[in-house]
Amino acid sequence: MTTPRKPRGPYRKGLERRQQILRAALEVFSEHGERGASLKEIADRVGMSQAGVLHYFDSREELLLAVLAERDALDVEATADVTSPGEAVARTAAHNARQRGLVDLFVTLSAAASDPDHPAHAFFTRRYADLRERIEDGLRKAQERDEVRTDVRPDHMARMLLALSDGLQLQWLVDPSVDMAETVQAFNLMCLGPAVTGDGDTPEAAARDRG
Repeated sequence: MTTPRKPRGPYRKGLERRQQILRAALEVFSEHGERGASLKEIADRVGMSQAGVLHYFDSREELLLAVLAERDALDVEATADVTSPGEAVARTAAHNARQRGLVDLFVTLSAAASDPDHPAHAFFTRRYADLRERIEDGLRKAQERDEVRTDVRPDHMARMLLALSDGLQLQWLVDPSVDMAETVQAFNLMCLGPAVTGDGDTPEAAARDRG
C-alpha cells in the first residue's frame, strides 16, 4: 500500500496560506459576527491586501461559507471521543456559547439560505443532510443497545435535535441567559432508553445515579 504524497512546492504553500486566512477569519467573525467583521481586518491579520485574500477566496460569501465549514470541522474534531450524538450536540452547544460572533454568522446565513438562489443554499442543504444522517445513524445504534428509547423513530429524533440546536442559537443571541448545553441535555434525558434508566427509573433519577 503506497503512502499518499504530501503537497509540495507552491501548491502546499498555497494551501497553508489559505488555511492561515481561514483561521484569521474564524477569529474575526468570532469576535465581531457577520455584520461587524471586515475583509480588511482579516487581511491585516495575515499581512495581506484585501485583493490578496480574494485570490484564495473568490468572494466574501465564499469566505463566509469556508468559515462555517471550518467551524463544523473543528466541532467534529472536538467531539471525536463522544459516541452519543446528543452528548456531541450538547458539547458543541457549550462551545458555541463562547463564540457569539460565529453563532451570529451561522444564524444569519442559515436564515438567508432558505432562498434557493442564495449562495449559501447548497452548503446548508448538504450540511443538514450530512448531519441528520450521522445523528440518525448514531441514534439507531444506540436504540439497538437500548440506550435510547425505541418508541420514536431515529430520523424524527435527529431532526428534533438539529431543530433544537439551531433554535437555541437564535434564542441565545436574543437572550444570553439561555443555557444551550443544559437545554440540549434535557432533551437527551427524555430520549434515554431502558439500558440507561433501569427498570422503573425515570430518566432524571438515572442521570442522578450516574452523576
